[in-house]
Amino acid sequence: MATTVAEVMTRAPATVRPDETLAEAARTMRETEAGDVLVVDDGELVGILTDRDIVIRIVAESRDTSTAKVHEACSAELETVTPDTSIDDAAELMRLRAVRRLPVVEGTQPVGIISLGDLAITRDEESVLGQVSAMPSNR
Repeated sequence: MATTVAEVMTRAPATVRPDETLAEAARTMRETEAGDVLVVDDGELVGILTDRDIVIRIVAESRDTSTAKVHEACSAELETVTPDTSIDDAAELMRLRAVRRLPVVEGTQPVGIISLGDLAITRDEESVLGQVSAMPSNR
């Protein structure tokens, strides 16, 4: 059974720049079959953008995703972990901060991302969340 984030994280997650449009970021999410992208500026992690961020902060406000920029919708206050963080500590941090994803960093550079689904598969593959998370994309 996995014990560290490095064993279950998604390596080399998709990234976007803060000055990209949200339409470009959404296309990156579609291409990578992910609901999130890390926001990176000059190699440094500066935020995370989720599909929900785009809907709640831009679409629901009737703003145009072809002109709105990533930095206008992303979350810049981040909780992060390192590859050697235990999966128990990552799960506890997700619980305490009520987040579903944690960027994995070495210094300020992103090296991965771990999701609630990743932890569900690792901790209890037979749980409903573990089973759903293990399924291929329905795209």
